[in-house]
Amino acid sequence: MRLLELSGLSHKALAKRVNELAALRGLSRCYTHTSVANWCRRGMVPRHPAPQLIAEAFSERLARRVTVVETGLVAAPGAGQEPGDGLGFPRTKTAALVEAADYWSHVNRREFISSAPFAVSAFSTPFLRWLTQPADGAHAPGDGPRVGAEEVGELQRAADEVRRWDSRYGGGSWRTASVPARLFTQTAPLLRGSYSEKVGAQLFGAAAQLARLAGWVAFDAGRDQVAQRHFIQSLRLARAADDRALGAYVLTTMAMQALLRGHPQEAIDMTQGAYLRAGGPQAASVRGFAKLIEARAHARVGDEPSACRALATAEDLCVRGHGAPDTPEWIDFFGHARIVTDAVEVFRDLNKPDVALRWDNMAALPANRYTRCHGMRLAVVGTTHAQRGELDAALHAGRQCLDVLRTVESERAKEHLRTLGSHLTRWRTAPEARPFLAELSACAR
Repeated sequence: MRLLELSGLSHKALAKRVNELAALRGLSRCYTHTSVANWCRRGMVPRHPAPQLIAEAFSERLARRVTVVETGLVAAPGAGQEPGDGLGFPRTKTAALVEAADYWSHVNRREFISSAPFAVSAFSTPFLRWLTQPADGAHAPGDGPRVGAEEVGELQRAADEVRRWDSRYGGGSWRTASVPARLFTQTAPLLRGSYSEKVGAQLFGAAAQLARLAGWVAFDAGRDQVAQRHFIQSLRLARAADDRALGAYVLTTMAMQALLRGHPQEAIDMTQGAYLRAGGPQAASVRGFAKLIEARAHARVGDEPSACRALATAEDLCVRGHGAPDTPEWIDFFGHARIVTDAVEVFRDLNKPDVALRWDNMAALPANRYTRCHGMRLAVVGTTHAQRGELDAALHAGRQCLDVLRTVESERAKEHLRTLGSHLTRWRTAPEARPFLAELSACAR
């Protein structure tokens, strides 16, 4: 077997590693050097999932993805099931790197991803494994090109730029759409490099941030199946970075996707897990954001007491986290204005438009910085006025919303427009509403 020569593994070493990988999956295997000789010299194909484990062992050793087809062990039932579809949450850090890099290399070319539906159940294993172990531990030194603070800083600056651009122009804009390419061409090679333990943690953290952003912009652009896979890889990279707060933030983002795709109960579970495992006092803002999304999920199922409790906790944690010197930059959006924005939606969903409008008067979002969020909030305000039967006020908020969102490419924003339109349909024959509804329909397509 050519791969055996390239890897430098002995028959005994390969058998040992395959047994170890099997044990990580809860399987008991007792392969020996004789087993390896049978595979290599006699053409014997072991039972599933051994071919997959062998490919994983070679992937670890060669620091690149090795497929089952490349090993030649393709006759076993199930051997054609390849890793790298982005849904895997490997237990080992090395296998996680291989999984992420492989997904990034194929994300724009795999037809099955573009046609596969979003499945909230795909979050179950990543959620459980992160909840059980949110941090991996020490970083083993690699043997690739040396990576230092400069390279990590470049990734962090790229993430900051994407965050700003996304907030203003949406996930469908050309600049945010370039994030997956950066993951494959720039991030993956750095992860395969050599670095100190400190730099390694920072590097995996920066990679997790970029992967989360890749998921977020895909989600905002309506590509849920792609977004889901990026989120899972981001959560795994956050665990590899030993960053509980970042992992909790990623998990809360996953909960948002679950919530907005019609799975509020799962979102509640995920936000509560993020809140519990985010870390200590230094993670106040992250825990507060988890509670804020939990409040929205409770509102979707009509549980007003739970929504109000979660919202109150979010407010308290926001105050505690405000101005804290160790609060990460990627959570700097979580302030009073963001809580107010989500609270308006919470009480809109609870059919409490009076309360929603009182919240709306408490704080405004910086429109230039958070253009999309500002526009979506105006759509929610328009909806609350419609709930109160106030057509003129609803149309006024709606027109403001359309003006704000003209430069934004966002499927989520369009969903807000469609929701507003559905609340205005009872006035569809009103002369003052007809032109606006026609314009709204055109913008929401």
